[in-house]
Amino acid sequence: MRALTWHGPRDVRVEDVPDPKLESGTDAIIRVTSSGICGSDLHLYEVLAPFLDTGDVLGHEAMGVVEETGPEVSHVAPGDRVVVPFNISCGRCWMCERGLFAQCETTQVRDQGSGAALFGYTRLYGSVPGGQAEYLRVPQAHFGPVKVPEGPPDEQFVYLSDVLPTAWQAVEYADVPRGGSVVIFGLGPIGQMAARIARHRGFQPIAVDIVPERLNMAQRHGIRTIDASEHDDVADVVRELTDGRGADSVIDAVGMEAHGSPVAELGQKVASVLPESISERLMSTAGVDRLSVLYQCIDCVRRGGTISLSGVYGGMADPMPMLTLFDKGVRIAMGQAHVKRWIPDLMPLVAEESDPLGVRDLTTHRMPLADAPHGYDIFQRKEDGAIKVLLEPHS
Repeated sequence: MRALTWHGPRDVRVEDVPDPKLESGTDAIIRVTSSGICGSDLHLYEVLAPFLDTGDVLGHEAMGVVEETGPEVSHVAPGDRVVVPFNISCGRCWMCERGLFAQCETTQVRDQGSGAALFGYTRLYGSVPGGQAEYLRVPQAHFGPVKVPEGPPDEQFVYLSDVLPTAWQAVEYADVPRGGSVVIFGLGPIGQMAARIARHRGFQPIAVDIVPERLNMAQRHGIRTIDASEHDDVADVVRELTDGRGADSVIDAVGMEAHGSPVAELGQKVASVLPESISERLMSTAGVDRLSVLYQCIDCVRRGGTISLSGVYGGMADPMPMLTLFDKGVRIAMGQAHVKRWIPDLMPLVAEESDPLGVRDLTTHRMPLADAPHGYDIFQRKEDGAIKVLLEPHS
C-alpha cells in the first residue's frame, strides 16, 4: 500500500510499505477514506525528530470502512463506516473504566513513561503505524472505532477522531462559569472548534491569532477575535473586554510551536539535528518549549481562573512562573483528549443537519495522499490559507 512516511525534519514521503495484517483477535483493518493533517503532526515534522525512525507511518486522524476484523471484535463489522480515535484504548482497564482513555493501562507505553499508545506518533507513544495511508491496522478495535452513518461526507465525522474531542475537552477543562468569558489562543483547527463549542455552550469566547485567514474563519462563526499582531499587549485588550479582571478561563491551543520564543526555537532546531542519543536526552530533560503563549495565558486569566492546555508541550525543564500562578490562584488542567469520553456529547451535534458546530466549514484543502508532503509544507508555513488539510488516500 501507499503511505506517508517520515525521513527526517521537514522530509516526509509517500512510498510503498507492507499492507497491514491482523495481529490480534482485537484488531481490525480499515480502508482509509480520509485522514487529517493535525497541528501535532507538525511537531513530528520538525520538533520531535529525535523520537522518530526513518519509515515511520504518520497520521492519527483517520476514518474509513472496515475491511476485516479479528474474532474478538463484534461492535463493528466489514462494510461499516467508522471513525478511529487517535488514542488506542481497551475500554475495560482501571483507567478506561473512569473515562481516562488517554491513560489506558493496557496500551500505556511504559518503557517511555507515557500514557496510552497513539497512532502514528513516535516511540514515545508506541510507534504504531498511522492513518495517513491507504489502510490502517486498528488495535483494540473491540472498543475503539466509532460507527458513523452512511451518506454525509467524511468531513462531517472525521473530526471525531481528534479535533472535536480535543476541543470539547479543552472547553470542559477550562471550567468556564455560566455565561463566562474564555480566551482561546491559537485558531488552528483545535482553537477554531474550541471557540465554536464555547459559543454553542453559552460562553463568551475571545479568540487570539495573527493569521488573517484564521481570524476571518472564526469571525464567520460569530467569534470575537483579537489580532495579536496589532497590539503590544494582548492581556491589556482582554482586561478591557472583561471589566478589568481578565478572562474567567483561558485555553492554550498553540503549545510548543508558539511564535515569539527565539531561544527555545533555537533549542528545538538544535535538538532536531543532533545525533539521536544526544537529542533524545536533550528533549527529555531540557526546557525547549516556546512558552510565550503560555505566559500570555497566565497574564490574561483572572485571579481564581482556570487555564486549559490542549496544545502539546514536550520539554521537561521549562521555566514556569510559579510565583504568579500561586499568587493568582490559577488552576491548570491539561492532557491528551479522552476521545471516547466525549463522543456521546459530540455525535448528536455532528449528525445534526443544521451543523451547529460548523464542521463543514473547517477543511480548507483536500488532496490525494500523493500530495501529502505539499500539504504538510503549506500547513507548517501557514500558506495558501491552509487551516485544515484532509488527505484522501483512495482518490
